[in-house]
Amino acid sequence: MAQWQILFLFSLIFLIDSTSHASVSDFCAANLKGPDSPLGYTCKKPAGVTVSDFVFSGLAKGGNTTNIISVTPAFVAQFPGVNGLGISMARLDLAPGGVIPFHTHPGASEVLVVTRGIIKAGDIMVFPQGLLHFQVNVAKIHSNAFVSFSSTSPSLQILDFALFANDLPSELVMQTTFLQLATIKKLKGVLGGTG
Repeated sequence: MAQWQILFLFSLIFLIDSTSHASVSDFCAANLKGPDSPLGYTCKKPAGVTVSDFVFSGLAKGGNTTNIISVTPAFVAQFPGVNGLGISMARLDLAPGGVIPFHTHPGASEVLVVTRGIIKAGDIMVFPQGLLHFQVNVAKIHSNAFVSFSSTSPSLQILDFALFANDLPSELVMQTTFLQLATIKKLKGVLGGTG
């Protein structure tokens, strides 16, 4: 057999094998009472699945921005139908001057679609998994956006809490951030850190 024929045969076998892992079930609505794992929740028994597992209306109404920002998630905990699909969404509502502080999503990439704000409606931004990013509403109007994640539970790590709501020695935080010791102690006091 010629080398190209072996390569062709190997490629064909690989292609067939890679497409044969289709799901054996049509859906896997999350059983939120069951255990959660890196692969998601266990599936509800088909008899227990309802339409509400696959329809989520929580993103239609704007959130309460009396605290400057509101994030309304449509993650697996709120929307069991996304279980195992590797996708979720959320709605962001920001009052004028509202800020979503520096943060990352260690478990997902994010696509943000602006629907109202200083950036034109329909503009989109992408934040790769783990990228440090933030949002600020510099408009004089309420702004909102919808975000899509590449995970059913994208996780969130807010930088301020990671740096200052911990028990690391303040001197170590000072060395790694170039901030003044007094500033670090003040921020640790506000955010509940010690050390």
